Amino acid sequence: MTEFPEIGCYGLAGHATDPHILLDEARDAERLGLGAMFLSERFNTKEAFALAAAAGAVTTELGICTAATNHNTRHPLLTAAGAVTLHRLTRGRYSLGLGRGFGALFDVIGLPRITSAQLRDATELYRRLWRGETVVGHSGPAGNYPLLHLDPTYDEAIPIALTAIGANTLRLAGQIADSVVLHTFFTDDTTAHAVQSIRTAARAAGRDPAALRIWSVLAVVDDTQGETARLRKLVGRLGTYLQGYGDILIQVNGWDPRVLDDFRAHPLVTGAGGALDAVADTATLAAIEELLPAEWLAASATGAPEQCAARIADQFDAGADGVILHGNTPTELVPVLDAWRRHRIPARFAGLPGNPGRSHA
Repeated sequence: MTEFPEIGCYGLAGHATDPHILLDEARDAERLGLGAMFLSERFNTKEAFALAAAAGAVTTELGICTAATNHNTRHPLLTAAGAVTLHRLTRGRYSLGLGRGFGALFDVIGLPRITSAQLRDATELYRRLWRGETVVGHSGPAGNYPLLHLDPTYDEAIPIALTAIGANTLRLAGQIADSVVLHTFFTDDTTAHAVQSIRTAARAAGRDPAALRIWSVLAVVDDTQGETARLRKLVGRLGTYLQGYGDILIQVNGWDPRVLDDFRAHPLVTGAGGALDAVADTATLAAIEELLPAEWLAASATGAPEQCAARIADQFDAGADGVILHGNTPTELVPVLDAWRRHRIPARFAGLPGNPGRSHA
């Protein structure tokens, strides 16, 4: 039985070039008792369905979720069939995770920016196909399709997760998703507000608010990993988010946008030549830390493993159902997991399903 069904990790966290490493990471995550592995997607060696299949093939209990892929990068038949394949491959441990992606990137590669209407339409198409329906003459926000069909015998209950940051996506998640993955560097107040927004939207849509499983994402780097790791995983990661889509993160946390403007205009950032967590050396990251308010970096788990365990508990106190410990391989999490074992209340998490997209209900 999985020891920590309430705890997840990311596979191939950050910039990874060797996907073979995922095989050991998935085995390690299961051996250490983690409940789920989440798989982000990048257009390099991190194609989400391939990674999910690999993780599913080398494990027997570990929950697996693509968090996230984008509906607009594949024909709906491919996404729906891929999810069925993974659902059956893993004997029901798989959850399809979707997200909005990056508008500027879609502009460059020639794909439409993702809207809430598209996400709503796409998820309904997937669910109809998983129920064995034939969709004829579909014309909607997700596209125009004369005929969509998989197999009339299908009756597959595959959970859909939605990654969410902003208010509109949080509300949408409450209306259409089975689970929700929040974002790294949310303050505890922001997490609590996000949880409330999701469950309120679910209730208004006539859904059971408790039936949604909400995952907080917590950047973790305990002091056993050393200063270089702290700078890369904390300063480098937050700095990279601020480079790419800092505006929405600043907005939801209520942080000062003028600090973000100054950060982006600083020569250390403008001259970085890429994502800070990938290209900046230790000295540069130490200097960049001086540009960031301490309260921004405090939206994480640092210090002794016991302190990190206390920060995990804070996420549950804010209303989350699960916590993804971000930025580490499973084996790097051992000291924190040991501390969490002493800190957690097992009865609180008894009965959590193995699939990360399913709730207590």
